[in-house]
Amino acid sequence: MASKMLHFCFLIFFFLSYGILIPIKCLGNTCLPKEHVALFVFGDSLFDVGNNNYINTTGSQANYSPYGETFFNYPTGRFSNGRVIPDFVAEYAKLPLLQPYLFPGNQQYVNGINFASAGAGALVETNQGLVIGLKTQLTYFKNVKKILRQRHGDKETTTLLSKAVYLINIGFDDYLQENSILYTHQKYVSMVVGNLTTVIKGIYDLGGRKFGIINQPSMGCFPTIKAYVNGTKLGSCLEEFSAIAEVHNTMLSVELQKLKKQIKGFKYSYFNLFDLSFEVINNPSKFGLKEGGVACCGSGPYKGYFSCGGKREVKDYDLCKNPSDYVFFDSVHPTESASKIFSQFMWSGNQSITGPYNLKSLFEQ
Repeated sequence: MASKMLHFCFLIFFFLSYGILIPIKCLGNTCLPKEHVALFVFGDSLFDVGNNNYINTTGSQANYSPYGETFFNYPTGRFSNGRVIPDFVAEYAKLPLLQPYLFPGNQQYVNGINFASAGAGALVETNQGLVIGLKTQLTYFKNVKKILRQRHGDKETTTLLSKAVYLINIGFDDYLQENSILYTHQKYVSMVVGNLTTVIKGIYDLGGRKFGIINQPSMGCFPTIKAYVNGTKLGSCLEEFSAIAEVHNTMLSVELQKLKKQIKGFKYSYFNLFDLSFEVINNPSKFGLKEGGVACCGSGPYKGYFSCGGKREVKDYDLCKNPSDYVFFDSVHPTESASKIFSQFMWSGNQSITGPYNLKSLFEQ
């Protein structure tokens, strides 16, 4: 009985080496600070830390060189030369790097987990059969809750999930595959945002209360869009390809405001990646970078062909010497340097870039 009480009750104090008293509590064999807040990550390749390593897919994996070369010194499945946004958010929240949900072996989940899958969309049809779609990611989260309840009981699991932050980025791949013959822009966006909103409600029903939501970036500025649409024609951003992102962002913002009014205890951070990505890409020197319009790794105009690593249809590619100078590592995905910039604004930015809360304040709630 005494041992069981230690597992589920607060311990009085924990002495750190420098003499400060920190309240802690234990869940099973894991002891955590009393104010511990977990992080659960949903999304696509911007957030994937290796889930696609463990599924049968083509074109949506980054488990080969030169991905991962800067920070990890080996490919991890991240579409970056190093860390991605959730890695930095975990660091700021004093959490370890989150493992991919599909990583084999015993998972603890008390720090959270990462469900994101490169190529995933809010719509089930997006890359269906080749990725872990958002709806399936929600199913995985249901499984995690079940395991937590089995290990730690209802009360501790409810507390853990209600204090946790749920970080979500989805939609880019939906819009890359938009079928304008079947749907108008407005209808298609409403389907994407509707599915995303449904999943947010699903997480809420499972106990989540605090959400970090990222809007769509300035898509028309991406090397892959410029390369395939503009070809060798010089130019900066293609406004028509950013227009649908703006429709998405407006609709998503309205839906989040509705959720805040409709469901009790719902709190969110809405991060304006659209404006910040446009600024970083077009004025990289303001952020300590040198190149915003051309990718570090790839081929073709702007290195916009998705050929980094030579494992896809186009085998030839060039690799820059200093990825840390670039906004884009490949034709779509940011470098570690750019991901760090985005994550810093997400964590502590003011309401001009993220609101009504930033991530730091959500973790402190």
